[in-house]
Amino acid sequence: MTLKLIYPALAMIFWIFVVGVILALRRKDAFTSGAVRMDEVSVSTERYPLPARLASANFSNQFETPVVFFALIMLAMEAGATGYAMALLAWLYVASRIVHTFIHIGPNRLPLRGAVYGVGVLALFLMWLGILLAVL
Repeated sequence: MTLKLIYPALAMIFWIFVVGVILALRRKDAFTSGAVRMDEVSVSTERYPLPARLASANFSNQFETPVVFFALIMLAMEAGATGYAMALLAWLYVASRIVHTFIHIGPNRLPLRGAVYGVGVLALFLMWLGILLAVL
């Protein structure tokens, strides 16, 4: 049963790597296009063009609520809260992070991005609630 939660956790880790590659490519493009010089960004990333800054911000986001996600996955496995509902919530969270990335590094429409972020946080809260109910 715990395998149902391993797959979304592995998917989330994979997505973090994908965002890291996107960040590296956008920064490389900034250097090769001449939009920024290495000495301009050796201390601060503010000099990067907007696409690279958005990718950087999104990469940083991958270490915010995903930390809670990974903790919840481990707690769910420990508590035996590994049913289909928990797996569905885990996949919903991962999907919300992927959609959030595409919005963030694409059109960056804040209201839409915020709504998708909220869906992910709601999935985390429901995962937490499911674990709480399992241990009570």
